[in-house]
Amino acid sequence: MKITHLKTNHVVNPLGFTMERPTFSWVVEDTYDTVQTAAQFLISRDGDFTQTIFDSGKVAGSGIDSLSYCPPIRLNPRTRYFWRVRVWGETESAESETAWFETAKLDEAWQAVWITPDWQDNRLHPILYQTFELPARVVTARTYICGLGLYHMELNGKKVGDEYFTPHCNAYDQWIQYQTFDITDQLTVGPNLISVMLGNGWYKGRYGADGGSIDFYGDRFALICELHVTLENGDELVVVTDPSWRATPSPVIESDIFDGEMVDARIPKIVPSPNASPVRVIDLGTSRLEARRSLPVRIIEEIKPLAIIRTPLGETVLDMGQIMTGWVRFRTYAPAGTRIYLQFGEILQEGNFFRDNLRTAKAEYTYIADGTEAVIEPYFTFYGFRYVKISGWVGDLTLDDFTGCVVYSRMDMIGEIETSNEKVNQLFKNAMWGQKGNFLDIPTDCPQRDERLGWTGDIQIFTGTACFNMDTYAFLSKYAYDLAKEQTKLGGMVPHIVPMANLSRGGSSAWGDAATIVPWTLYEFYGDIHVLEKQFESMRGWVDYIKTIDESSGSRRLWTEGFHFGDWLALDGSDPASRKGGTPDYFIASAFYCYSARLVAKAARALGKIEQADAYERLSEEIKAAIQKEYFTVSGQLVTPTQTGYVLALFMDLVPDGQYEQVKNDFIALLYKDNVHLQTGFVGTPYLCRTLSKIGANHLAYRLLLNEDYPSWLYAINLGATTIWERWNSLNPDGSISSTSMNSFNHYAYGSIVEWMYRDMCGLNPTASEDGVTGFRHARIAPKPDRSLQWARARYCSAAGFYESDWHIDNTGHLTLNITIPFNASADIVLPDARVGQIWINGNPLLEGEQMGDNVELTVGAGCYKFEYLLRQKDFLVVAENKSPNSILQ
Repeated sequence: MKITHLKTNHVVNPLGFTMERPTFSWVVEDTYDTVQTAAQFLISRDGDFTQTIFDSGKVAGSGIDSLSYCPPIRLNPRTRYFWRVRVWGETESAESETAWFETAKLDEAWQAVWITPDWQDNRLHPILYQTFELPARVVTARTYICGLGLYHMELNGKKVGDEYFTPHCNAYDQWIQYQTFDITDQLTVGPNLISVMLGNGWYKGRYGADGGSIDFYGDRFALICELHVTLENGDELVVVTDPSWRATPSPVIESDIFDGEMVDARIPKIVPSPNASPVRVIDLGTSRLEARRSLPVRIIEEIKPLAIIRTPLGETVLDMGQIMTGWVRFRTYAPAGTRIYLQFGEILQEGNFFRDNLRTAKAEYTYIADGTEAVIEPYFTFYGFRYVKISGWVGDLTLDDFTGCVVYSRMDMIGEIETSNEKVNQLFKNAMWGQKGNFLDIPTDCPQRDERLGWTGDIQIFTGTACFNMDTYAFLSKYAYDLAKEQTKLGGMVPHIVPMANLSRGGSSAWGDAATIVPWTLYEFYGDIHVLEKQFESMRGWVDYIKTIDESSGSRRLWTEGFHFGDWLALDGSDPASRKGGTPDYFIASAFYCYSARLVAKAARALGKIEQADAYERLSEEIKAAIQKEYFTVSGQLVTPTQTGYVLALFMDLVPDGQYEQVKNDFIALLYKDNVHLQTGFVGTPYLCRTLSKIGANHLAYRLLLNEDYPSWLYAINLGATTIWERWNSLNPDGSISSTSMNSFNHYAYGSIVEWMYRDMCGLNPTASEDGVTGFRHARIAPKPDRSLQWARARYCSAAGFYESDWHIDNTGHLTLNITIPFNASADIVLPDARVGQIWINGNPLLEGEQMGDNVELTVGAGCYKFEYLLRQKDFLVVAENKSPNSILQ
C-alpha cells in the first residue's frame, strides 16, 4: 500500500497560497485491499511531529475522507505546517510521506509600502532595487511581493523562483495577488542585492476586448515587497520597500501581452547603477492585497524545432511542428548593436510566413545584442505560434540554437485517451494541446491574437473535458473566485469575460452559466464541497439575475430579453453575415435558465440549504413547464427544429412527458437529413455526441466523431491541425485560410468532444448522489463501444484514485472489457449489449447482475475486472447505413 498525491487545497506543498480553510487530499494505491477501515491524520509545526497541533486519532471507517479532509485548526501567519496520514485497509496499512503547506501574511499588517520610479515617463521600464547587509548565516528567509504590471525578481543576480507572469491576471480593481518565495539559499553573509524588473502585463499594458486598452487598471509601475529573514544568531531582519530604494532603466524597452517585447542588452541589468533615480511612495493601499490563488505559470515542457524553412518569399522561418503557447529560447553570439527580430504565427500560406489572423497583435520579439554570448528569452510576454520568422540573424542559423518553451499553469496531467484510430488519437492530443495553450493563469479563448481573454462561454463548454485531462480544481477555483468578484459589480450579471477589463458587459445565456456549471462540475469531479460553499452566492446570484429579467417581462418563466451570443459559430444560421446559428436565442436562454436553476437547487441540497433547494427546484420545474408550452406542439414536435435545439431539449430534460420518442426520432431524422454531419456551434457541440449516446443513437455519435469531410473534427486533422480550431473551417480544403477577422487555430471549445470520449466511448462518469458521494468515490462506468473502432482505452487518475476502462471488439463480435476501480471506491458497471448468463468475469461465469433492457448492470468495489462476452448479433451500425431515416426509427 502506498499513499500518493498529497495536496493541500488541491496543490502540492503550497507556499503562501490563500488558506481560508485548508483541506487535504490524497490517493491510496498499490494495494489489494479494497476498503478503508480506518485512518489517522496529523498536523505539526515541525517535520519530526514533536510539535503536533492536530491528531485525529485512529478514526474507523471513512470518517477521514481522502477527497477533502478539513480538520479544525487555527493558523498563524508566515508559518510552515507539516502533515501526514496513515490509512488502514482490510489487511495492511501505510503511512504517507510528510507533506507541508506554509501560510502567507494572513491578517498581518504590511510593513512595506508601494513604491514607483520618480520618473515623468511612466512607459519607461524600471528596475527597482535595494542593498542590505546580513551579519550572520541565514536560517530561513521569505519574500512577500507584488509588482505591477508584472515582475521579475532577482537576488544577488539570480532569478527568484521558476515562475513567470507574476502576480498573474485577475480583476486588479477588486483584488491583487501577492506571492511568497523561499529565498533562504539565495542570501549570503555580507552584502546582498534585491532587484525587481517591472513590465506592463495585463495591468497597464494593452489588454481587453476590441484590441484592448492601455493603462486600464493602472498607469504606473509599482512594487511592494517584504523580506523576512531569520539569522543563525537568532536575529530577525525585515527589508521592505520604502523611499530608500532606487530605480534604474531596464534593458526591457517595450513589453506587452499582445505585441511582444523589445530588449536592449546594451543597457546593463547590473545594479547598483550610477544612473539610479529615486523612487516615491504611491498610494495603492494594501486592502486589495490577497495571498495568491493562481497556480505557478512555468515552462512545463521544452520542444525542439522540426525544420528551418526558406520560404518562396525568401524568409527564414522556424517550424516548431506544434502550435504552442510560450516562446523560443535562443543562443546568440551576435555583435553589439545587432537587431534579431522574431515574429510569431500559427500557419503558413502559399508556403510563406503568415500572421494576419492575429489582427492588431504584433506578436514580435526584438533583441539588440551587446556583443557577448547570451541565451535569450522574453520576460513579460508570450506567443501562440507554430512558426517563427527570423530576421537579422548573424552567422549560420541551426536548429540547435533554438528551444521551444511551452508555458502554462502548473497542473497534473491526469487523463489519457487512446484508440485504434490514429486520427482520433491526434484529435485527443489536439484538445490537450489546446488546454495547455489556453490555461495560462486564466482559461483564455485563444493565446495569439489581440484578445486572449477569459471568455465565460468557452470555459463553460470545456470544463468537463478540462477536469478529465488535468487536475484543474485550483486553477478553475481561482477563475470562479474572480468571476464572483466581477459579478458583485454587475448586480448578479456575469460578464462575458473574466476578468472583464474594458468590457463591462455580460448577461448572455450559456456564457453567464459558467457561474453555475464550473463550480458544480468541480464538485462532481473532485468531491470537495468547499467550492460550492465559496461559489453558492455567485451561482444563486446568476439565476436570480435571470429571474429578475423574467419577472420584469411578465413572469412567464422564460428568458426573452437581452443580448445573447446564441449558438455561436454554428453552421445552420439563415444570415450568412451572422456568426450565430439557427437556434433561437431565447430558446437557448430559457433552456439554460432552467438548467442553471436546477444546478443551484442541487448545490443548495448538497450544502444542506433545504428551503433554498426546494425553491430553486420549483423554479426549474416552472421554467421547464413554460418551455414545454412555448416550444413544443401538442403533437410533440419541437418548434425550434435545429440540431442544437434537439440537443438542449434532450440533454437538459426539457421534453414533455410522453413525447420523448417523438423528439428523439425527429432529432435522428434531422441528423440524417444533414447527412449525419454536425451543424452545431458553441452551445450545441459539447452535448451533441453525449445526447446521441444517451438516447440510444450511439452509432451516430461515432459517425460524427469519425467523419473526415467538412464539417467534422477530423477535417482539421486531415489538414494538419495540431490544436483545436475556432471554426469548423478555419482552413479551406486547399489549405487557404477562410477568414482573418476572427480565426484562431488554438481555440479549445470544440475540444469538448473529449468529454464524450471519456464519459460515453469509455464510460467513465462521476456520480453526485443525494448522500454526498462525489469525486469518483462512486462512479458509473458505462462504456458504449462501436465496431467502427476496434478498441478504446481511458486512463484517469481521479480524486479517489486510478480508474481505467478499455474495451476491444474482435472480428467475431467478441467484446473484452477491462475495468480498474481504485481503493475505497465503487462503481455501477453497465455492460452494453449483453445478456445475463452469457458473461465471463476474470475467467469465471458472471453469476450476478441485473438485466436492464439490452444491458447488464452490476455494482462492484475496488479491483481489476475483465469482462468477456459475445455481442448480440444485432449490428445496428451496419444495418442502419442501408436504411432510410424513417425505417431506422421503426
